[in-house]
Amino acid sequence: MTPFKSLFSYAVRIHLRKNACLYNHKLIRPSSSANPSIIQSVDNGSAVNIQPDEISHIPVMLNEVMTYLDPQPGHVLIDMTCGGGGHTRKILETVPNVKIYGLDRDPVAYERGVRLQFEYPDRFFPILGRFSELPRLVKAQQIPNVDGVLFDLGCSSMQFEDPRRGFGLSRDGPLDMRMDGDRFPDQPTAADVIEHIDEEHLVKILKCYGEEKRAKKVARAIVEARYMFKRLKTTNELASLIDSVLDSETRLDKLTRPTHVATKTFQAIRIFVNNEMNELNRGIEVAHDILKQDGKLVVITFHSLEDRIVKRHLIGIDMDEPVSRTISQKYRNAASWHNPLDIDSIFDRKWNNLTKHVVAPSFNDMQINPRCRSAKLRCATKNNVQVVKNKI
Repeated sequence: MTPFKSLFSYAVRIHLRKNACLYNHKLIRPSSSANPSIIQSVDNGSAVNIQPDEISHIPVMLNEVMTYLDPQPGHVLIDMTCGGGGHTRKILETVPNVKIYGLDRDPVAYERGVRLQFEYPDRFFPILGRFSELPRLVKAQQIPNVDGVLFDLGCSSMQFEDPRRGFGLSRDGPLDMRMDGDRFPDQPTAADVIEHIDEEHLVKILKCYGEEKRAKKVARAIVEARYMFKRLKTTNELASLIDSVLDSETRLDKLTRPTHVATKTFQAIRIFVNNEMNELNRGIEVAHDILKQDGKLVVITFHSLEDRIVKRHLIGIDMDEPVSRTISQKYRNAASWHNPLDIDSIFDRKWNNLTKHVVAPSFNDMQINPRCRSAKLRCATKNNVQVVKNKI
């Protein structure tokens, strides 16, 4: 084993241990490990080597976002996933005197945000960074407490349709999948992961992050491919390999259209490469800190893993709980003694849900933009409470 493989295998194991979703469904609250000098160089334009393309972007559930976020003149908002800027542009066009800070970890999206800032110089402010970097960025930008926060999770159309990024199946490109681009040169790409990760951990990634039922079979094929012909370097090579392994299966999406059998595998590897679940968990925590009392949180998720994290935060279920239990299930044992602080925390929730159930896109939206077929929207307002955890 080469020194690189040995070090990379060790790094993957450490990453898996930190991503406790793979073991006991806990979410670690990661501290920012970003190098400020790297981010500063990106902000100055010296570290960005990805040129933004004019790829069409259709914002998901635009009418629903406008209804639940309800931006008003004078409001200050943060779009945590600015991306193509569809939601942000709509708010800027329809609501006067509103200020929006557009955060995104993708340098391509940041470049789009810079161009949008020229159109709205005193109302829109692009920020480059991850959710976990936002506390530092808020201090640096001197951002006040805001009236609303918007999350539009998942990959954007410009990421899927750019073959150089390696996110999509429809166009051949390098197996990259890093949302941060080249901001962090030491971050492994998808090709690095599938070349060096061991089979056991790959199975866990595919099961937990992709909910792939044939995870063992797919992982075995990927590992055996290393020794049979060559390294998997492109999206077509990986998709073709998985297709050859699961060629007898037919999978359909929510519109009953045929979907590629490698879709869940691509999703799982992308989530692992970008540490998306832990970033989302940290992002919801930061959103609560920067919102004003009664400020609104609107979150659009695209698969059950994201929605589960958001639901736990909004309902008040701690991330250390093994499963999502209702209050009656948690406290039904009359023989157990419960600390008064635990009982008080039931009534002192951080969030007040405005939607009893998730809001799904309309049929017309799915016809116009099929990629929104799995979208789910949740909305809540911030409660001004201090939840004290029992440390006994």
